[in-house]
Amino acid sequence: MPKNSPSAVQLLEVYSIGQKLRTLRTQKHLTLSRLAAETGFSTALLSKLETDRMIPTLQTLATISRVFGVDLGFFFADATTHRLSITRRVHEVCDRKGQLALKETSLNMSADSRLFARVVEFSPGVAGTLTKTGLPLNSVVYVLEGRLCLNAGGVQELLETGDCVCLDSEMLITWSANGTSSCRALVVTPGTLST
Repeated sequence: MPKNSPSAVQLLEVYSIGQKLRTLRTQKHLTLSRLAAETGFSTALLSKLETDRMIPTLQTLATISRVFGVDLGFFFADATTHRLSITRRVHEVCDRKGQLALKETSLNMSADSRLFARVVEFSPGVAGTLTKTGLPLNSVVYVLEGRLCLNAGGVQELLETGDCVCLDSEMLITWSANGTSSCRALVVTPGTLST
């Protein structure tokens, strides 16, 4: 094999298998111990798979797929689109007399589009799924309160109060409150999105 050839780990990174495993488990409210009992695998092995410290075999993924009721292809769905744009909180700007100037934050939304807006509240320690692999999502998420952690393909982004992220993605993205405080975010998506 040539020296510049990517390793198996590098080739599989795009699929976020560990993140998908963890997301499936947390959505089903299963502990690692409970999943171990269901699959016959050790908690240590499952932990290594979820944290991408071990590459799963197809047989291992097939067993886990049966427990979760998903197709094996779920783990290998390829995200063809992933764009993410973050607008950080606008700092107050004062004019020469010390008066607060007008604060304006662009959320990259067209005034004539049909939109679906919602406020999502996150309790500390609870993770959810913002997007599903292979299903395109265009969305704007504005953090109203607290700190929001986004995880896309193993890359984490931490958004503070007042930060905004614009997404155009087919990648699995999970989100959660960061730290011990809750978080609230305004989420705006096209009106055709079924939730």
